[in-house]
Amino acid sequence: MPFHLAVPVKEIVETRFFYREIMGFTEGRSSDTWVDFDFYGHQFVIHVKPEFFKTNPQTHSNAVDGHEVPVPHFGVVLNWEDWETLATRLRAYNIKFAIEPYIRFKGQIGEQATMFFYDPSGNALEFKAFKDLSLLFEK
Repeated sequence: MPFHLAVPVKEIVETRFFYREIMGFTEGRSSDTWVDFDFYGHQFVIHVKPEFFKTNPQTHSNAVDGHEVPVPHFGVVLNWEDWETLATRLRAYNIKFAIEPYIRFKGQIGEQATMFFYDPSGNALEFKAFKDLSLLFEK
């Protein structure tokens, strides 16, 4: 079943452009204060809430595989080819990566491609891929 995720954003114009044009998500319903998108088959909604960012700085991180991973973050697990296509697309738009696309846990159980970047409001996104998706939850 598709999940539903709603996140606060500082403003709507630049953030709407980011998700629609840069990320390539199809826009659904909207109003002056929110927009929903098809996020790889899931319902993703941005809600304008600039006051949220005054009291909730998003500067937390955890060390993972030698990188400082932004927390909180969200995203989806893509197939390998779609992950590579997205990384190329983001580079073409000169998106600044928090963690450049790379292979994490190389040679270990859980080896995966991953990348982290931020939307215009500072929400952290992670997109990853596994060559063998059956290892997604492998210990």
